Amino acid sequence: MSKTYYLSTPLSTEDVAQLRIGDRVFLSGTVYTGRDAAHKRLVALLEKGEELPLPLSGQAIYYVGPTPAPPGKPIGSAGPTTSYRMDPYAPALMDVGLKAMIGKGQRDKSVKESIVKNKAVYLAAIGGAAVVVAQAIKEAQVIAYEDLGPEAIRKLTVENMPCVVANDTEGGDIFEEGVKQYQR
Repeated sequence: MSKTYYLSTPLSTEDVAQLRIGDRVFLSGTVYTGRDAAHKRLVALLEKGEELPLPLSGQAIYYVGPTPAPPGKPIGSAGPTTSYRMDPYAPALMDVGLKAMIGKGQRDKSVKESIVKNKAVYLAAIGGAAVVVAQAIKEAQVIAYEDLGPEAIRKLTVENMPCVVANDTEGGDIFEEGVKQYQR
């Protein structure tokens, strides 16, 4: 039986440890954006021992490349990006404190193992309903890699951003469980 949680960033280990696949999470606070090009740059900085342009401890990264903001809005369409493109980089970011990743689609084995090891969580955002997610975004500001355009890292202020727990700290995987349920 799934539960509903209202959580604010930064997230603690206790916050994410209580979550199980299928739980609904309404996330508030600061959420950063980043896709594969930005992730590649962040991991390169880590490998060089250099400082990152954003704090990762307890934070969440939303895999999104939003459209330009219409007049009077902080952001345009902001639907989730398919997450597997970030899989080569996600474990290194969790190792330095990232607590939540938000996107769509399955994650590979190394990411799921890192989620368990680092007591993190992968949240699925609503695909195909980008306007619903965009309504939860109250502010958006580019903070790094402006040259990447829509894929630049943004600092978002969100209020009750709707998500579903897809991978939890115990190794649960909603995609695997969903298939099992329909095989019965």
